[in-house]
Amino acid sequence: MLTLMLTLVVLSVIIVVLSFLAVRTWVHQVATRLIAISQSGRRKTVVGFFHPYCNAGGGGERVLWCAIKAIHNKFADVTCVVYTGDVDCSGDDIIQRAQDRFNITLTPSDVTFVHLRHRDLVEAEKYPHFTLLGQSLGSMCLGFEAMMKCRPDIYIDSMGYAFTLPLFKYLGGAKVLAYVHYPTISSDMLGIVSGKSKSYNNSDEISRSSLLSFSKLLYYRIFAVIYGLMGRSCDLVMVNSSWTQGHINEIWGIEERTVRVYPPCDVEQFMKRPLEPGDGRERYVVSIAQFRPEKDHALQIRSFAKFIGSLPPDERVRYKLRLVGSVRHDDDDGRVERLRVLTQQLQISTHVHFHINVAFDDLHQLLEGATIGLHTMWNEHFGIGIVEMMAAGTIVLAHDSGGPKLDIVTPYNDGPTGFLADTVEGYAAAMSEIFNLNDEERERMRENARASVHRFSDNVFTDNFLDTVSAIFPLPPKF
Repeated sequence: MLTLMLTLVVLSVIIVVLSFLAVRTWVHQVATRLIAISQSGRRKTVVGFFHPYCNAGGGGERVLWCAIKAIHNKFADVTCVVYTGDVDCSGDDIIQRAQDRFNITLTPSDVTFVHLRHRDLVEAEKYPHFTLLGQSLGSMCLGFEAMMKCRPDIYIDSMGYAFTLPLFKYLGGAKVLAYVHYPTISSDMLGIVSGKSKSYNNSDEISRSSLLSFSKLLYYRIFAVIYGLMGRSCDLVMVNSSWTQGHINEIWGIEERTVRVYPPCDVEQFMKRPLEPGDGRERYVVSIAQFRPEKDHALQIRSFAKFIGSLPPDERVRYKLRLVGSVRHDDDDGRVERLRVLTQQLQISTHVHFHINVAFDDLHQLLEGATIGLHTMWNEHFGIGIVEMMAAGTIVLAHDSGGPKLDIVTPYNDGPTGFLADTVEGYAAAMSEIFNLNDEERERMRENARASVHRFSDNVFTDNFLDTVSAIFPLPPKF
């Protein structure tokens, strides 16, 4: 009996291996290969970036375009491909948006776009239950579509779809890299569920039920194990902050292949205007964040309302809150509308202005006039918008957690670089304190904050990114 069982096990293993090899061979034969020949006569190495929302206009997209530009400036025999679900936009439109939003200049020869028809498979609203699992499995299907349309030599997941990594490595035969902005699951998420805390990703119904909380915690723990297995297929991992690095090291467990590379922030553009004492900045608060639930714009509005309520009635008219962010789809549009309703309920609608999908020049102008730069996302992985606000000369008021706390709003030259808070009361009190700083205190903090953000510049990112990937890229440099 034992012999029969061993025989069945061996046969099963053989069948699985042969099936895998057959599928791999079929993929290699059927999947499209982009053939481009360089001036040296070599076939160009194809580097594929999996970024289904490449036209979104957020910090992750800035990383994408800066990485592509860095690769093209460094290596001769390479062509970059972006797998995008933005089927309603041409490649020229996407390149123009990168120019308008980030001031990054690319040409059609720098990047080839592969349009994916099934991006809906990774959208959260498609999976009202077991959302993480649904999106992850959906990303594998979307990744398979991408691989069949263009099989790369080097694959880079630049948007956090870890379940695509083994697909491209073991079936596609590519070297795989990941730039991780935010772990799909973390110990903090487990802590929210186990502590029965209500959050944007932990509904009130679940947080009030011991059975539902236990079931969700079990689901999260199983998912975390699978997520770790997917991540460990990476040849190289780049993370954007100390907070992200800690969680990825904990879950993926490949510290020797994990490197922190801060994302690129266009600090030079925002520093063009010199800081002048008493430069007449208006009394308004500006926020830069995509209109997504985790950004917690409602906390910004409630905090500002409490601050406004603490002022004498005749002074309130001087203060404004400007919410600047990009909108990706109907869900984001609905979220903005609900925020407008909230401002009406709190009777501050005349004080709050929404600036949707603004161009780079408009963003620059909004920052130049602001006194306070506001951020409210709990455990923000990094916070490019925070860096931009500091470079522009605003005094930052950020959430007391994640990347802002560990990497950005930290002491520099033995002085503070901004403020941190985590409650409505804390934010409102900090706004009051900032607006009441005297000129000397305000200018000292602004100068210190601006000096501290040089380490997040485009040039520093380019150098660190290229140093990190050089071992993976078997490419000759340009001369």
